[in-house]
Amino acid sequence: MNASSQPDLILHNGRITTLDPKYPEASNLAVKDGRVMGVDDAEEYRPGPNTKVIDLKGRGVIPGLNDSHLHVIRGGLNYNMELRWDGVPSLADGLRMLKEQVQRTPTGQWVQVVGGWSELQFAERRMPSLEDVNAVAPETPVFLHLYCRALLNQAALRACGYTKDTPNPPGGEIQRDHRGNPTGMLVARPNAAILYATLAKGPKLPPDHQMNSTRHFMHELNRLGLTSNGLRRKGRLEQQSCDYWSHHPVVESSTARRTVVIPARRVSSWTISEIFVHNASLMLRTKHPPNQKLGSLP
Repeated sequence: MNASSQPDLILHNGRITTLDPKYPEASNLAVKDGRVMGVDDAEEYRPGPNTKVIDLKGRGVIPGLNDSHLHVIRGGLNYNMELRWDGVPSLADGLRMLKEQVQRTPTGQWVQVVGGWSELQFAERRMPSLEDVNAVAPETPVFLHLYCRALLNQAALRACGYTKDTPNPPGGEIQRDHRGNPTGMLVARPNAAILYATLAKGPKLPPDHQMNSTRHFMHELNRLGLTSNGLRRKGRLEQQSCDYWSHHPVVESSTARRTVVIPARRVSSWTISEIFVHNASLMLRTKHPPNQKLGSLP
């Protein structure tokens, strides 16, 4: 057997979902140059000295997931600047995390919690109040984004220049107290334009930090099984904040290192082409704890 037919990767002893109705599950597969060369016949391919062989030990393998609406460019360029509340069980925990993030945030930077959370996930079953946010962040701008509304502390209102004299924009509402001063609540009525315009007023990372941030973001998406996404057309935030589309090579170079393409026989051609090994040694695990993302990836 010549070296050209030796697989780069063999997965065996697993439950591999093919998404082919006629052959829905396999126990092994062989991969060469990023493409599947064999399904359920890996024993026909002799491993070479550079072949990686993984015993899945009964674990599952599924095609990589695709997100059709993920704002992957904006998310990548800003990931290192964001605090995540995904799955945080209580508002008390969220406010503690917010306070800790404020304490390690450099002067001139904001603390942003952009989506991925809801008051319904908290044991208290309520949103943070403006008083809560101002108490833990008296001087550091904080922006809490929920798509239908956003909360800004007093420092963020000052940074954005929102005052009693600031009119409501066409795409949103600045809530005010009885004296007409902005309270810090922004309402996406009739649409979310005010939220994205406000987010675009925040600081931006320098180019090398944007690359690092995007790599961390891609690493986290891969860890969760996401291997591809549909880029949406240039939107309001992209137009207002920076030319995100000039960073497309950053996205491509970050994802190319972490996907295995497998358009192959017995794998439906219309399905997602990347593969994700669930809970196996191929799974890309993060090397940083949550919200501690300022290091570098290999």
